[in-house]
Amino acid sequence: MRKPIFILAVAMLTAGSFFTSCQTPAEKVDTAETNVDEAQQDLKDAKQEEITAEQRAADAEEWTLFQTDTEVKIKANETRIAELRAKKRTSGTKMDVTYSQRIDTLEQRNVAMRTWLNDYDKSGTDWAIFKREFNRDMDELGQALKNLTVDNKN
Repeated sequence: MRKPIFILAVAMLTAGSFFTSCQTPAEKVDTAETNVDEAQQDLKDAKQEEITAEQRAADAEEWTLFQTDTEVKIKANETRIAELRAKKRTSGTKMDVTYSQRIDTLEQRNVAMRTWLNDYDKSGTDWAIFKREFNRDMDELGQALKNLTVDNKN
């Protein structure tokens, strides 16, 4: 008597799990579509991560080159400022206070440019915006150094 009941119970459990685990064709299509959508999204994410990694590597290389070039320009500005100060001392003429103040101002701007360059990593600024603004300010500083000794008295 026990054996037939046991066989019947096992058969019912097997049948119950078979019927509850089966999906209708519509459910199978929905599951497959969901899986395809997830796979496509994963592929897009992987491609975006690859592009981002390549961009970061290119930006790092460009940053190193930019930093080196800019340091050369800043050092050239420092040399030019030192020449202007030396010219002021050796010329034997009495330089007016305005000229000295202009040299001091340009020196402060040059120091500020170096600080701005060194603090770029901490700022979190967009690279393209930083580069454009920095180059503009650096060009203005270079032009101001050139124009300091131009005699506009005609």
